[in-house]
Amino acid sequence: MQKHLLLGVEAIGQGAIDGGMSGVYAYPGTPSTEITEYIQDNKLAIERKLHSKWSANEKTAYETALGMSYAGKRTMACMKHVGLNVAADAFINSAITGVNGGFVLTVADDPSMHSSQNEQDSRYYGKFAMIPILEPSNQQEAYDMAREGFALSEQTGVPVMLRITTRLAHSRAGVDLKPVLDENQQSMPEDSKQFVLLPGIARRRYKSLLEKQDAFVKLSEESTYNHYIEGEEKSLGIICCGIAYNYLMENYQDDDCPYPVLKVSQYPLPEKQLRKMEAECDEILVLEEGYPLVEEHLKGYFGGGTLIKGRLDGSLPRDGELNPDLVGKALGKEIYQGIPIPPVVANRPPALCHGCGHQDAYEAMNEVLADYGKGRVFSDIGCYTLGALPPYETINSCVDMGASITMAKGASDAGLVPSVAVIGDSTFAHSGITGLLDAVNEKSNITIVISDNESVSMTGGQDSSALGKIESICEGLGVDPAHIRVIVPLKKNHPELVKLFREELEYDGVSVIIPRRECIQRASRRKRNQSRHANH
Repeated sequence: MQKHLLLGVEAIGQGAIDGGMSGVYAYPGTPSTEITEYIQDNKLAIERKLHSKWSANEKTAYETALGMSYAGKRTMACMKHVGLNVAADAFINSAITGVNGGFVLTVADDPSMHSSQNEQDSRYYGKFAMIPILEPSNQQEAYDMAREGFALSEQTGVPVMLRITTRLAHSRAGVDLKPVLDENQQSMPEDSKQFVLLPGIARRRYKSLLEKQDAFVKLSEESTYNHYIEGEEKSLGIICCGIAYNYLMENYQDDDCPYPVLKVSQYPLPEKQLRKMEAECDEILVLEEGYPLVEEHLKGYFGGGTLIKGRLDGSLPRDGELNPDLVGKALGKEIYQGIPIPPVVANRPPALCHGCGHQDAYEAMNEVLADYGKGRVFSDIGCYTLGALPPYETINSCVDMGASITMAKGASDAGLVPSVAVIGDSTFAHSGITGLLDAVNEKSNITIVISDNESVSMTGGQDSSALGKIESICEGLGVDPAHIRVIVPLKKNHPELVKLFREELEYDGVSVIIPRRECIQRASRRKRNQSRHANH
């Protein structure tokens, strides 16, 4: 069949469609966003009317996908690694409820923190939940695993995690497509109490999950994604997880690695192959992208009898992405360093786009806050986080989605008044609403700035779940309508912005300021599309 040149995320989207999926549920988050976008634009997905609308956050995405699985359909939930923190409650419990229709959770981790606030390893979540994990080493495996993951989920009766990292997500390779499978027919769970986690039922289902663990290990031992490659030189054995296998092979021409290699792309770890390597090799080097999950496991599994090398002993860096040079160095190879790049051009830090409405809001805030002193503005994840950098240096925190309102409330409770929260429209819908409810219930003295650019701008301009609803949400939660203030952030409105900020900072209670102007990049794309359609 003809090869298709696909990004890793596109391969997963295509694999899910070809695997008979009926719906994908997700919240935008790099490097996972393009999976859902690919499905949204796919001709077959549109013809089949597969669900592909964005969810308000990762928790609602995961729970809705679980509902589709309950009804017997095949479904996928997509998110980045920190998004799994948001969905963790539903995710962990779904391993105990199990599934009806096949359920694949795709998580995109971001080692080196290219666009994230940490580089956590989602395999730990999969291990904690005690479910099978698939970790592709290339785009073809990403496609195959997405396509076949639904059947594996139905076979095992639990959700299956498909874990990728940024490098695989955003690199291209040729992918052979396979026949498209039909969608499942709607069906109800055989056990009507399967999804009712009352303690008596939960205890029974948890025992069932524990009883499946040996079968999960056997599936890994027999998996085509895990294979043992013999090597003549037994002084070292190498375990490669996911994309790390490619980094190893780039150090050897014609795949002529002299050492035994265990390629791992399905978990739990294949015990039979691990025992074989331990029996044959003097030392074992573990190559894994992310945390030292396998390395830690082996140190306990082998009881200290075999020297295990990797990220924990300094053979590889403890943080950041792996690459062929780092792997080569761990193998004792001489690595060509190249000529250092001379400091001709200064680094250019990220900055808000020219004409962005956040800029005008920050300029007005800074003018008013100068009367109170620095350190009073709490924020979270979005384009507006760049307000922490020069020339604005307005915001003082960025911890997680929605933390701006709750941290501002806590600071106010501690006596820091005025206390200001800056949050975006999409983040407000994602996880800011409950914090605002807490503030209203306690009549907290905080000012909340919902900087509304009418889209999820940082990850591509998707529609915000709060579009057209922010004022009504705030009023419904109990904010005094007189202190829900909407203004267009423009240079010409600067005096009015300053006056508004000053009035609301002086107000003793919960106030909400909504500087609203469409994202400049989204507006530009919209105008180009309108012009293109007009010319046709």
